[in-house]
Amino acid sequence: MEDIFRELILDHARHQRNWGVLEPNDFDHEECNPLCGDSLRLTLRLDQAGIITEVGWDGEGCAISQAAASMFGEQLLGLTLAEARQTHKQQLLDNIGLRLSINRVKCALLPLKVLVVGAYGTVGNEHWLRIEAEGSDDG
Repeated sequence: MEDIFRELILDHARHQRNWGVLEPNDFDHEECNPLCGDSLRLTLRLDQAGIITEVGWDGEGCAISQAAASMFGEQLLGLTLAEARQTHKQQLLDNIGLRLSINRVKCALLPLKVLVVGAYGTVGNEHWLRIEAEGSDDG
């Protein structure tokens, strides 16, 4: 089963879905993982009802962070921004499907960090720290 997840990660890392920044956009935020230097910029377009209709992203980093961004982008389509920011970190880790070191967990969660910190504005970092701390002993 791990081989299937490895192949999925490599496929998403090599053939990113929703690659490229959207201009104009309704959401635009960038964050980095200070442990390894991975960076990610996420842009979204919302319809009049607040539903995410288009996702665009770019960034640099390891296969885990790039694959996680590609997979997460696909999950965001059709959600409202409020629904999207309620995504549990375990959903991203389940997408990766492999047991990861704590440093790699941060890579896998980078797309969620970008969304949460960007969506909550000035208090975004506080929200992110709470999310990141949830179940931190199971990394």
